Amino acid sequence: MLKSRLLHPDILAALGRGGHGSKVLIADGNYPFSTKLGDNAELVNLNLSPGLVSCTDVLAALLTAIPVEAAAVMQYAASGPYALAADPPIWEEFRALLGAAGLDLELEPIERFAFYDTAGADDMALTIATADQRIYANLLLTIGVVMP
Repeated sequence: MLKSRLLHPDILAALGRGGHGSKVLIADGNYPFSTKLGDNAELVNLNLSPGLVSCTDVLAALLTAIPVEAAAVMQYAASGPYALAADPPIWEEFRALLGAAGLDLELEPIERFAFYDTAGADDMALTIATADQRIYANLLLTIGVVMP
């Protein structure tokens, strides 16, 4: 029996294969999971029903299992049908969870198509598909180091 908050066997296996510098994508329900999946990434589907499971649920569990050295988000559009005037509210939730885990990290915005390229790169260890309905709720984590 495991004691950590993260119990999902496929996620644990993918994290175990990843190492320092490997990346983990927590993707919202609008993300093109199968067409933007990295060649080395394991895809784990947690998109049970709209809103279940959320990106913040996944982040909270992951933070109990891995060190995180960087966090990036998909930059929101400044114009067009999905434009926002300010950071999406979900980003503040990401910041709060990272801060509660003792991490002082800035969320690095990456332009949408560059984000897809980054999330499809060879250093991706894991993509977690959620059913989060909030827009711009994609979070790309870089695994850090466990210090002796």
